[in-house]
Amino acid sequence: MNKNTPLNSGMKPDLKIETAIIGAGTSGLYTAYRLVTDKKYAADQVQIFDMSNKLGGRLESVIMPGMDFWGELGGMRYLTSQQIVTTLIEGYESPKNPKKRIPVLRDKMTPVPFPMGDEPGGGPSSKLLMYLRKERFKQNAWNAAQKKDEKLGTRYYLNENDLGFSSDQLFNKIIYDVLMADPWVAKTYKKKIKKGKNIYDYTFELTSEDWDQIKPRLVYNFPKSPYDKRKVNDLGFWNLIKDQVSQEGYEFLANAGGYYSNTINWNSAEAFPYMVGDFSAGTIYKTIEEGYDSIAYAVANSYMEHEGACIWSENKLITFSKEHSVKTHKYQLTFLNLKTNSKWHVYANSIVLAMPRKSLELLDQNNFFFDVNENSVLNQNIRSVIMEPAFKILMGFTYPWWKELGIEAGHSITDLPMRQCYYFGTDKKTKNSMLLGSYGDMETETFWKALSDDKILFEVKAAKSASLKELHELNDVQATKLMVGELMNQLRELHGKDVTIPEPYVTYFKDWTDEPFGAGYHAWKAGYSVGDVMKYMRKPKKDEQIHICGEAYSDQQGWVEGAFCEAEKMLQDYYGLDRPFWLPENYYLGW
Repeated sequence: MNKNTPLNSGMKPDLKIETAIIGAGTSGLYTAYRLVTDKKYAADQVQIFDMSNKLGGRLESVIMPGMDFWGELGGMRYLTSQQIVTTLIEGYESPKNPKKRIPVLRDKMTPVPFPMGDEPGGGPSSKLLMYLRKERFKQNAWNAAQKKDEKLGTRYYLNENDLGFSSDQLFNKIIYDVLMADPWVAKTYKKKIKKGKNIYDYTFELTSEDWDQIKPRLVYNFPKSPYDKRKVNDLGFWNLIKDQVSQEGYEFLANAGGYYSNTINWNSAEAFPYMVGDFSAGTIYKTIEEGYDSIAYAVANSYMEHEGACIWSENKLITFSKEHSVKTHKYQLTFLNLKTNSKWHVYANSIVLAMPRKSLELLDQNNFFFDVNENSVLNQNIRSVIMEPAFKILMGFTYPWWKELGIEAGHSITDLPMRQCYYFGTDKKTKNSMLLGSYGDMETETFWKALSDDKILFEVKAAKSASLKELHELNDVQATKLMVGELMNQLRELHGKDVTIPEPYVTYFKDWTDEPFGAGYHAWKAGYSVGDVMKYMRKPKKDEQIHICGEAYSDQQGWVEGAFCEAEKMLQDYYGLDRPFWLPENYYLGW
């Protein structure tokens, strides 16, 4: 797997091309790859520009000194139901031999399981921990109690009907009750929405197409509720959860679910398929052995192998206009070369803004495209998504101390500000081991921000196969000393006195709220017609060849697949590309 993709940090003033792609994240890279391999344009007419000196946007895989495997600071996994990303990584099924897979991209990537637990079939773990309101459980404690016909007691004052449910089960119960309270949904989809003999068991066999039929129409039918007869699409998820299971039930779901971001007041209709599909028990995840950002580099390399292809790194788009003297091209783009602090112009006939919300807002808001007086609808739709703060701290230890608790892999969850930790792996030779020490989001962001702004950084320590010289090269990405101290206290509280946790020898800190990203991922606001906004963003102005695509304005927010699907629909609708031959005809790309 080649991650040494050549990047051009220089300039070529007055460069004239057909399509300028802004952003070398997954949607921008995919757009260039498809335009060139589909032979729509020669590669010298499709150029990518990015202000960073790396590829992949919010994907970033790193190897820490003394280890021989990758850790993830950004996106880190995919679902095998996500067929664009799966096929690009794993290849497509041979028509002659179903057991054989034919690669799509030149670079070989090795798909491997991404363990969330240690039980066969992906059920709740008997080893991994849940630590809530100073009470420690194994993650399968709810299921274990249910098998004995008991209801696990916690320090949450849940409604009588909700007692004994795990967080996954309670999410499913809420979604089932709301769906079945709508007569149209109950009648149309009764064979696909099932309640088991056991009160805790719910099954949703709804496809993405089914959900796209349901989401705009679903009505909240609870006569005693202040939200009765409102569209679920117009309700915030916190509002709906609290109405269904009380504020205590909401606190339990927000804490035990592992992500505050899943339970914020985002669009309830969008939250439903997300919760029963992406984050429910039993979902199977995979990642790439060579690091998850390999998918970005592999797509980039397949674009770069065409003559004339170029990725202009460390070049920041300032603005674009139609007022210029070059008659052959519609738009003049103004870039700032960050190495020389010099401005230069590029001329293009179409622009793809493969950028999240914050990056769009950092562009010149007074130009003809963004001017709120000229285009208030675009301004409103850019703000249709919530920017979800997210940060990660990787920590290197000299041995896998979590194995004292019988833990091999997966993640533990707590209501402490660290929220989650993932046991990433151990180097077979050195025994050095990596932990994702905190996976913070939403309200925990301010807790850690106060510590991450401190001036004194964590001091690295030499370890087996990790010299001080090598470690000091990572000085600029170390977490602060205060942050590590606080995190170590929380790790010790989460894991209890049964295990001795040593100090780490190295850390790696990433805050995705930093510009130009502004967020780790995004969520739709309540009240927006999501399908309409998605279609609009792919071509916001009828008479302009300017397109917006990426994860932020997709129906798979937080996933690379969302970025790929939006780019693919844009390419088919506005660049005349055929559906890729390697993508199954029956795979639904969404609105």
